[in-house]
Amino acid sequence: MTLIPPIKLWFNWRFEGLEHVPPGGPALVACNHISYFDPLAQAYFLEKARRRPRFLAKAELYDHWLLRRVLEGTKQIPVHRGSGSRTPVEEARRALSAGEVVMIYPEGTVTRNPDHTPMEAKTGIARLTLSTDVPVLPIAVWGSQHVWQRDGAKSLTFGRPVWVKASPAMDFSQYEEGRDDPTVLRVVTDHVMAELSRLVGDLRARYPKRWSS
Repeated sequence: MTLIPPIKLWFNWRFEGLEHVPPGGPALVACNHISYFDPLAQAYFLEKARRRPRFLAKAELYDHWLLRRVLEGTKQIPVHRGSGSRTPVEEARRALSAGEVVMIYPEGTVTRNPDHTPMEAKTGIARLTLSTDVPVLPIAVWGSQHVWQRDGAKSLTFGRPVWVKASPAMDFSQYEEGRDDPTVLRVVTDHVMAELSRLVGDLRARYPKRWSS
């Protein structure tokens, strides 16, 4: 990614759990979403693990000239929310079948919680893992909420810590027979979000207090 050299030098990065990213083959990644800066932070994490991510990104992000350049240049997957189109899901499945890394924000948007904790998620992540038999790799970010929000850049202070952490992939193959059961889809989704919430809580507890605003 063309933006990695600048952000690499500007922020104080901390990456944990890189060993959980598979060195090859398909990977289905679930991410928390606290900032418009998140895709850059999480993509950098995957680049450090020598993988190239493809995000399911809401189409509205393409309205911003900088994000559009990044998303199109890295062949991300646009999602037109509310359209009912299955094209993004099918494209994600094809990418996983080809051994690529697919990144999803299960919440569907930047969290509206004032404390930046994850909200209840949609069940798309469950549908993908159960239909492809690819485990879910949780990756959380913290610190990016201070950098870039809906109304634009907030704080671009040099050296601001941005931390990203992955935990071991979650295997949901035992739920495979319930892939079309709404109750099962909710259970799987809630398991994923509980792990993302745990990661966020861990990062938040250790994040330098002087950078917390």
